[in-house]
Amino acid sequence: MRHGIVGKNLSRKTAHLVALRRNMASSLFEHGQITTTLAKARHVQPFAEKLITLARRGTLHARRLVIARLQDRDLIDPKNDTFVGTAVRKLFDEVAPKYADRLGGYTRIIRTARRRIGDGGELAILQLVDPAEPVRKKPTNLTPRRKQARARYALAEKRSARGTARTQESQEQEQADQAAADQAAAPEQTEQPSAQQGPSAEQAAPPTGQGAKP
Repeated sequence: MRHGIVGKNLSRKTAHLVALRRNMASSLFEHGQITTTLAKARHVQPFAEKLITLARRGTLHARRLVIARLQDRDLIDPKNDTFVGTAVRKLFDEVAPKYADRLGGYTRIIRTARRRIGDGGELAILQLVDPAEPVRKKPTNLTPRRKQARARYALAEKRSARGTARTQESQEQEQADQAAADQAAAPEQTEQPSAQQGPSAEQAAPPTGQGAKP
């Protein structure tokens, strides 16, 4: 029973599948693009992009991780039949630095109209994208229900923002009214002490002819 098995094995054993993935990724880093079947291209693409992300670090630990996953191999110039470097060295020195400012999306798959001779498999081109090319956003195919939910959420946010603005305006108006009331009450408070002064000298003096009792 096929329980707990994730991914496609492309009708190959584990060792064969790992070797295929390593060889195709090395060829991609060496030549910049490869032509293979669509299924193989889809299988190798995430593996190659993860290696590029690791190589962008440029540290010794990242180099060791890439070697453990890719299994470094020599690159030979077919014209002169001379050694020109290794796949890991080219990945770290040439490929990864070009994508230093790019967050993912280092490769693309181009489907072709050709078919492989023999089994008629669909052919595709797996290539490294131009670093200067902008990252294209994937179209969001939202269902009508999801669109309605987002519209309701946007409307609720809009109403909440309006309510917050109205609350702030009312608070500012209340503060202005309170300040005006305080300014109007200030003169009355200053006049109250003059009205509540003690009795005058005439009122304090006893009437004539009425002396103090002995």
